[in-house]
Amino acid sequence: MRHRQVVALAAVALAGLTACDGPDPNNLETYYDDPAPTSAPVEAAPVSPARAAPVTPAVAAPDPGLLAERALLSDADVAEEGVQPGSGEASGCLTAGVSTSSRTATWRYPSGSVLRHRVAAYPERVAVDAVANAECAGKTVTVPPQSGVDLQRAWCEGKTCTVLLAKGNLVSGLTVSASTETRAMDAAKRLLPAMTAKLTAQP
Repeated sequence: MRHRQVVALAAVALAGLTACDGPDPNNLETYYDDPAPTSAPVEAAPVSPARAAPVTPAVAAPDPGLLAERALLSDADVAEEGVQPGSGEASGCLTAGVSTSSRTATWRYPSGSVLRHRVAAYPERVAVDAVANAECAGKTVTVPPQSGVDLQRAWCEGKTCTVLLAKGNLVSGLTVSASTETRAMDAAKRLLPAMTAKLTAQP
């Protein structure tokens, strides 16, 4: 009988030991499984390709000959002078430093006096330099200052008077040959506003 009790106690003890082979509730390393990730990995935002700067089309420079044509006095501009279209090239001071891009117009008064207008374009030269360095014969005279021009000069030699105006790359020159210096100068002064308006209207 005593032997059976000892065997029973041994069996109970063995069962207790076997039950303790499971995970230890106080051991954090063995009791809990690794936590599952709570969020998906963040993907990097796609990089947009660099955009090229917009190309601004180049603006073509105005044709010098066209600018000279636009600044030239027309028949309508000199109609109040009572003149008629004439012929003949520019002479005297108007021929000094003439550029390859120039336009000339000539008119005649009933009295035989001559009115000539020439506009020259200097694409590689400032018009002020051309007027400042102009060597016109005769004496220097004063004419009413014109608004919007860069430089103006005037001369009279005998019965012929010349006025030069500079604006940008254009030189506008007017020569009047009349029966007297006074009449030539008066005609030039009357036409100055029209010359200036045509000249300053160009870019």
